[in-house]
Amino acid sequence: MYPLTKDYEGFILDFIARLRAHDGLHIEVNTLSTQIFGDYDAIMNALQQEIKLSFQQGITASMVVKVLNIEGVK
Repeated sequence: MYPLTKDYEGFILDFIARLRAHDGLHIEVNTLSTQIFGDYDAIMNALQQEIKLSFQQGITASMVVKVLNIEGVK
C-alpha cells in the first residue's frame, strides 16, 4: 500500500492491523513490505475486503500485490 498523501504512516499501520484481525493469516512486516502467509482464498478474501474498505474511507493509494505459491511460514 502506497497512500498518495503526506500523512501516510497511519493508513499503512491501520491496513496492517486490519489484516492481522483475519483468522488463519500469518503476517510478517519489514521495512520494505508486508508478507501474508496462509490459505490462498483466505488471503485473497482479506485483501479484497481491506483494500475495498481503504478505498471507501477515501484513501487515494496504489496497491501493489505479488503472489507466490511457496510455503513461507517458518
